[in-house]
Amino acid sequence: MRRFILHALVVVVICGVRATLAQPAAADDNQQAVLQADQTLVQAIAKADKKAAGALLDKDFTWTDSAGKTLDKAEVLQGLPTPASGDENGAEVKERTYGDVGVVTSVRGRVHVVRVWTKQAAGWRALIYHEATLAEKAEPPKPGPADCENPCKTLPYAPKNAAEQGIVTSWQALETAVTHHDSGGWAPHVADEFVLINSNNDHVYTKADRMAILDKQKQSGSGSAPVPLVSARMFDFGDTVVMTAQHQRGTAKPIHVSRVWIKRDGQWVMAFSEQTVVQ
Repeated sequence: MRRFILHALVVVVICGVRATLAQPAAADDNQQAVLQADQTLVQAIAKADKKAAGALLDKDFTWTDSAGKTLDKAEVLQGLPTPASGDENGAEVKERTYGDVGVVTSVRGRVHVVRVWTKQAAGWRALIYHEATLAEKAEPPKPGPADCENPCKTLPYAPKNAAEQGIVTSWQALETAVTHHDSGGWAPHVADEFVLINSNNDHVYTKADRMAILDKQKQSGSGSAPVPLVSARMFDFGDTVVMTAQHQRGTAKPIHVSRVWIKRDGQWVMAFSEQTVVQ
């Protein structure tokens, strides 16, 4: 399986027309195919064309809106939801390919959408549509618990294969580093291009941003144990695994999360995370 591709195709909208800006000729053909499928799906949704949209959806497809409500494929096709970003005219669209998985992000105003595509015998199919609308102004983070049992030591999820076990091991080390405000221990478990989109935040966090937060928390000594896992599903595509999860602490609102993990240099690392608080 091909390794991840550093340079992504970028789709821009000029005068209402999407244009593909191709990177050097060495860029993988999968990128163009993913963007073409994605554009076709966006157009089908805008036209409320359930037949055209349905043909592009994986059997395990889920749609999570900005309020955190998640629908399965059958529920989506009963009546196509209205995207929070409308027809995406003027949206900034980017794509990154990891083997047989394509991650398309679309940004319009405060609305961030990720569509995760998977390569199948019949072509590329959408596995995840996930919206997160960023806060107009992020509230100061509230101190959390200082200790972490779930997900650092135990999980309500049993890995089904070696890949999933590798991801669980990496993730638990990552979350243990978060609990201890250890940016140096956190960094090896996250890809350099990692981005975190969280509806509680007012901007997207890069890897460097997240490390800076951990360093700041270490100086203040505030508790920052991660929110416990309630449930999860993993979809294995060789050196790429797509993960959907539900997290919740006590009586606080649940959080729906979509993550993409990749195996790079023999190590499972998190490449993308989108999180929406369930209203």
